[in-house]
Amino acid sequence: MIEVKNLYKSFDGEMVLKDISATFESGIINQIIGKSGSGKTVLMKSIIGLFPIDSGQILYQERNLPNMNRNELKLLHQEVGMLFQGAALFDSMTVIENVMFPLEMFSKKSKQEMIERARFCLERVNLQPDTVSSLFPSEISGGMQKRVAIARAIALNPKYLFCDEPNSGLDPVTALVIDRLIEEITQEYNITTIINTHDMNSIMEIGAHIIFIEKGTKAWEGSKEEIFTANNEALEDFVFASNLYKKIRKTQQKTKNN
Repeated sequence: MIEVKNLYKSFDGEMVLKDISATFESGIINQIIGKSGSGKTVLMKSIIGLFPIDSGQILYQERNLPNMNRNELKLLHQEVGMLFQGAALFDSMTVIENVMFPLEMFSKKSKQEMIERARFCLERVNLQPDTVSSLFPSEISGGMQKRVAIARAIALNPKYLFCDEPNSGLDPVTALVIDRLIEEITQEYNITTIINTHDMNSIMEIGAHIIFIEKGTKAWEGSKEEIFTANNEALEDFVFASNLYKKIRKTQQKTKNN
């Protein structure tokens, strides 16, 4: 698991994250949610180590990220998979080359072993290697690109998986498929998965553990079921902004009261 303790982060003297503490368990979907500008993206990038923090601890199984030296960071990076917003595949590389990229960077596998691993990962995300391996990202759909990006993210068999808005640009049906795929992989390999999202469908479908960030602070923490009974005005304004979700919440509350 990953533990964040009393994390503070500022930019140019302005405090962006204030005293954030949270525990992200393995084998479940952990989500960081919040409005644009709330600090949720900064929190994720701080946990990964892309942003140095002002103070606090980020513990990867008792290893404190801010105190790691270069060699320790290199070892940690080999345990981390990243699914970027928009897939972020290399346009000049084929599908199989994209999936093999982290293996070439961090593993000592032979060329044939890397190919076999990449093909396995493509199959795991329900893509046929013989069909898609030689194609370029521009030749496949957005949903397929996200699947390839997930295959690349799990190529090194990571302990930790970070997903930045994984459903960005996808239709609702495809977004649900990607959500379920990430959830399946998380449970199957007991990965500590953290998703940064504002997709309400995703939150309601797979949000086992949710951290709500409001103005740089942790304003609420709970599960998708507990959202409906949460007594937090900022969370209510964010989650139940649409009339549909307001009606769902009222129905849930009536059912509980009865």
